[in-house]
Amino acid sequence: MTPADSPATAGGPGHPVFDLPREIGHTGVVKTVTEPPTPGAADGRTRDRVARSLLTDGPSTAAGLGARLGLSPAAIRRHLDAMLAAGTITPRAAHARPGRRGRGRPAKVYALTDAGHAAAGPVAYEELAASALRQLGEVGGDAALLSFAAARAADLERHIREVAEGADEDGRPEAVATGMTAAGYAASVSRVPSGIQICQHHCPVAHVAERFPILCDAETAALARVLDSHVQRLATIAHGDGVCTTHIPIAAGPFIGPGSAPLSLATGTHSPTSPKVRSE
Repeated sequence: MTPADSPATAGGPGHPVFDLPREIGHTGVVKTVTEPPTPGAADGRTRDRVARSLLTDGPSTAAGLGARLGLSPAAIRRHLDAMLAAGTITPRAAHARPGRRGRGRPAKVYALTDAGHAAAGPVAYEELAASALRQLGEVGGDAALLSFAAARAADLERHIREVAEGADEDGRPEAVATGMTAAGYAASVSRVPSGIQICQHHCPVAHVAERFPILCDAETAALARVLDSHVQRLATIAHGDGVCTTHIPIAAGPFIGPGSAPLSLATGTHSPTSPKVRSE
């Protein structure tokens, strides 16, 4: 190899590819930054089970949680570490019974934080709400369920009207979406060739509405009244869709009125049928 072909001078004078003396003195370190891995669906479900166990059984040791959930010591530790990092649980020393204190450090128990309770608690309340509605239907029949759904929808309607008051016709869908977001529905508006769609990316009562679709029907009727337009429900979270989609067709006629029955979930028209209750 000639000097001109050596790595130190390849490329011609003044254009070194590799300056040996300079590179030997270079002590910099190249670091590769990677984002922490996000938990998969299976990990998320397992951590939900951990949170549910702490919610129902109270603070527990890692060994106790692993035994209840059928997880190995390594697996439960991994999930607890992730939940500690997320701020949903906190460790604390277990209270030793009088005369039962052994050698070594006291056992550590894990308890839900306020954030953990907020994430795990609504499931318990949803179960309670579903049970209460089942009991209401058994005692008062379909009329009682219709009355409850209508009253809840009326409360939502009043809330949305307070937020959307003063909006003109063109801006009303956005104002309604803002009101729904304030009520916990995380709503947005999309304009499509066939009309306008209000998309709810979250439903506070999805778990209960899955069993009692009458809640969706009454909510749809309330939106029709606020928008003063015929609307159609194209999708619902309670039915397993990703979002609840309420479609406002182009040149839709005004909403006639609440009538004696709520809107049909499938057609967006008044339905004379009794409210349906899905089996468990």
